[in-house]
Amino acid sequence: MPSSHSPTPPPAATPRTPVRWVLALSSHILRVERYVLTGLMTLLVLLILFNVGTRYSGMPIYWVDEAAVYTVVWLTFVGASVMTRLRMDFAVGLLTDHLGPRSAKAAKVVAMLGVLVFGVAMLVMCWVWMDPVGIARHGFDAKEFAAESFNFLYTERTQTLNWPTWALQLILPLFSATFTVHALANLLEDLGAAERVQHPGFDVVNADAVN
Repeated sequence: MPSSHSPTPPPAATPRTPVRWVLALSSHILRVERYVLTGLMTLLVLLILFNVGTRYSGMPIYWVDEAAVYTVVWLTFVGASVMTRLRMDFAVGLLTDHLGPRSAKAAKVVAMLGVLVFGVAMLVMCWVWMDPVGIARHGFDAKEFAAESFNFLYTERTQTLNWPTWALQLILPLFSATFTVHALANLLEDLGAAERVQHPGFDVVNADAVN
């Protein structure tokens, strides 16, 4: 008598070691980004409340405005990196909705490959722009480096905080690096090199509803 139970699907093949490394690195980065997002959102709320309080008391502190702006900038870039890994980035489905499963999968792979290329291009741009080799060759003397290269990144300071601009703009290379790792992890999943990873702490997100 044949069994009424449906056959058990075969276990998924274990991803190759380089694939596991990429997925593990992406997961570690995502966990760190979750704490960073929490910290930045808390800081932003405190800065806004502090700003409201000082203005209401007639003693506004102007550097708070600039600190809040830079907090939003970092929050935006970190959030964009997280949304990339969770596949919450915006997608236009006018074409893929009318394709078959195989063609839609191929289109998704091509789109994610474009995201990866964009991330690598940003990394290259940040390397050329920040020129760590050039500033090191000048003994980290910002004025000498600026005089020769006309790159004034390391001589500029913020208006009210008087912080070095390059320190705040480090979010760009950091975002480029994490964004690239997440895009590569997504691409490997789309290519079938590994099953899609479930991310603890983000299980309230229905990524499929967005992308």
